[in-house]
Amino acid sequence: MTDTRTIQRAAEETGLSADTLRYYERIGILPGIGRSQSGHRRFTDDDMGWIKLVQCLRATGMPLEDLHRYAELVQEGEHTAAERLGLLEDHKCRIEAELAELMVALDLVDMKIAGYTKLVAKGFDLEPPDHRPVPRRVRPRTEHQH
Repeated sequence: MTDTRTIQRAAEETGLSADTLRYYERIGILPGIGRSQSGHRRFTDDDMGWIKLVQCLRATGMPLEDLHRYAELVQEGEHTAAERLGLLEDHKCRIEAELAELMVALDLVDMKIAGYTKLVAKGFDLEPPDHRPVPRRVRPRTEHQH
């Protein structure tokens, strides 16, 4: 017999809440979750593998609508492989674009760290700079100003 787990155990193993698992099932992202004779959800090893994929796709920013479509296509069978491939390729392009933006940000942070490391090595006692704008002084208008 295949090992199954309760929703609480599935939640513990995945780090998702039981409410999230129920929600994903309700909207069709976790299709085909089995039930015990008493009606309680029972998660198989295959279900757990699918949940891990869902977590990966969500963690990398795949919209729920795309994830739902992907789940539908999987349920429809192998003849949907080309459309699934397209969804995943589009998602990969979005991940790569985000990674490129993060690399630019990382390079800037590395540059700042290198600069501060040099200053600290010279023995300067540094306080972090205050990047807040200086308040402007506003002169009250007189009646004769236009």
